[in-house]
Amino acid sequence: MTTAPIRWPAEAVWEAVSPLLPGFTVEVLPTIDSTNTELMRRARTGQCEPTLLVAEQQTAGRGRLGRVWQSDVGASLMMSLGLPLAPVDWSGLSLAVGVSVAESLQPVLPPLGAGQPARVGLKWPNDLWLGGTPGDRKLGGILVETASFVQPQGAPTTDVTGRATPGTASTARYVVVGIGINVLPRSAEGMSMPPGSLQDVEPGLDAPTALLRIVPPLVAMLQSFAGYGFGPMQPRFATRDVLQGRAVTLSDGHTGTAHGVGEDGALLVHTAGGMQAITSSEISVRPATMPAV
Repeated sequence: MTTAPIRWPAEAVWEAVSPLLPGFTVEVLPTIDSTNTELMRRARTGQCEPTLLVAEQQTAGRGRLGRVWQSDVGASLMMSLGLPLAPVDWSGLSLAVGVSVAESLQPVLPPLGAGQPARVGLKWPNDLWLGGTPGDRKLGGILVETASFVQPQGAPTTDVTGRATPGTASTARYVVVGIGINVLPRSAEGMSMPPGSLQDVEPGLDAPTALLRIVPPLVAMLQSFAGYGFGPMQPRFATRDVLQGRAVTLSDGHTGTAHGVGEDGALLVHTAGGMQAITSSEISVRPATMPAV
């Protein structure tokens, strides 16, 4: 049995993004170890052009903390967007990416209740979750990495907004935003969190359609983030925050209750010792205290 080739909207994505990002290119590869790894490899050799890299299959996809992202052709959307960036403040970038992706996939959260579609929510710091019946599931993940910005000697630095900043090359970095999303249902075997898929959100939604929905707004968001940071996006994150009011356990064993995120993207956790702003700790959510989102 042969599988029909995937029709990727590479030209449509390029037409939407290239006016915002001069020199932007789109590449679709049948297979690669990891789209993030590939763009980081290129950046280290001086290839720092704005690039969207999409893989139909990854052999060594990576998530946060070195976790493996498994994938089959057509079953997941796997993409990385690389571009030079010089934001005022890097704090909260992965959260801002999550807001942009979630809103692109589901602009309006459906009401709670039986028979309603799953709701696309955000779990600090970099996960897309589905809430509603039959309970919480992981839809996808985000992995943001940066490399030193490399360019020809004497050339001015330009960030994602296209602004030239001569003499400030040390402040600009090449950022790679990796996004992996389950498109089709998959087995939960060996997973601590049951997987969800785009089919739970919108039946028939495939990887090419999701790609075209996600990328142009993501580029626009990054341009806004470069100038204004995470603060303006904080209220939008709050509407999809799946940890709000839930018991959480920090990696150091301390427990508390999540109280949203600050303007810098830090997770606010009320513990026995008072309110803590968590900026780097991995957290886990107690399943027994996970009501429907």
